[in-house]
Amino acid sequence: MAPNGNAETTEGTRTVRRRKAARYAVPVAVAGVAGLTLGLVPALASAGDPDLPQITAQQLIEKMAASDTQQLSGTVRISTDLGLPSLGGLAGSLGGAAKDARGGSGEGSSADPQAKLMQLASGTHTLRVAADGPDRQKVSLLDEASEYSLIHNKDQVWAYDSASNEVFHAKAPRDADRGERDSDKHQRLPEGMPSTPKEFAEQALKASEKDTSVTVDGTAQVAGRDAYQLLIKPKQSGSTVGEIRVAVDAKNGVPLKFTLSPSSGGKAVVDAGFTKVDFARPAAGTFDFSPPKGAKVTEADALKDHEGGKGKNSGDFGLGKDFGKDLEKEFGKGGAGAGGVEVLGEGWTSIARINTGAPGVGAGAKKGEMPAEAQGLLDSLGDKVSGKFGEGRVFSTRLVNALMTDDGTVYVGAVTKDALVKAANEAK
Repeated sequence: MAPNGNAETTEGTRTVRRRKAARYAVPVAVAGVAGLTLGLVPALASAGDPDLPQITAQQLIEKMAASDTQQLSGTVRISTDLGLPSLGGLAGSLGGAAKDARGGSGEGSSADPQAKLMQLASGTHTLRVAADGPDRQKVSLLDEASEYSLIHNKDQVWAYDSASNEVFHAKAPRDADRGERDSDKHQRLPEGMPSTPKEFAEQALKASEKDTSVTVDGTAQVAGRDAYQLLIKPKQSGSTVGEIRVAVDAKNGVPLKFTLSPSSGGKAVVDAGFTKVDFARPAAGTFDFSPPKGAKVTEADALKDHEGGKGKNSGDFGLGKDFGKDLEKEFGKGGAGAGGVEVLGEGWTSIARINTGAPGVGAGAKKGEMPAEAQGLLDSLGDKVSGKFGEGRVFSTRLVNALMTDDGTVYVGAVTKDALVKAANEAK
């Protein structure tokens, strides 16, 4: 294996600008911070580490940014381990909630992306993806006895759930309606959770500044293609992110594999990789869709309306330094008023402080107002903590943790429990 440049890149990463290039599959729209925890497992077989020319981290990042690949098809496998139970059972109830939020009847649709694809936040799944430029993308979730497909074809967005024979249909909003910069016009519709290694990598690199080590760490072969391995590590202590490893196609600069490992060790939280990929143009018929006979069709308002005219969907949070800023965009700035968000710290250890304006989950128990059964459930879900801030509970996953104090203030971030308690103490 040839040696690779391992010099850290800091300020240089800020100069990278993404070129106009289509992404590679329609992302799924789901609410919540768990949107980033979706993953794709590595290729099933490897022919050994390829011998490739030496390259620096800066050159590899520039190669990714300069990639103009707009056509591909392939298979990916999704595996996510947040340490949470399966979220698939929430899909049906979230369908109704999503429709209510748009002013609908509340009946919902099992084909609504915001509901159906919540299950991808946990467990292992297989996706089939295809893209032909900025106007045509398709991603299908394959189960043993059914298939769910999300299709963007020019100005039409279709979603179909074969298990229930339901269809969800919307008009794709124009770029101008979404208020995007010219360089961002090719982001796929609808917005939401990443679905390919490229999307994971782009979000991770948002945090690649002075508080991040970025190096090239050897080579690999993914889905039969030679790749360099880009290694991203937080320099700060207190982050739940241990390292991020991105396998970048040596020929065309497309990320083929993404792995996020927690600082606590053990199995990866997110593992992202194609098991099969072809960069030839997919057949035109791949993106054709007509509702099957007898299918229930739910019509959506224009996506720009059901997203409230905001630029970002709540499932599109970044890791690291943009985490708190993304929350600000969703809920508003300022920690003084109810619902306001204040960002504490910076980089990978930034924490969002949210004033909910309501007593926290432990307040009722403290006053003897919580039934024993409810108290038992609460004890099983969170760890009770105390400090200068008072008392509260920490609710933990393997990546994102949240502290809710008894006065109703929430501290949340990709940081450890101790970091949350410290932030709450210092905020007083």
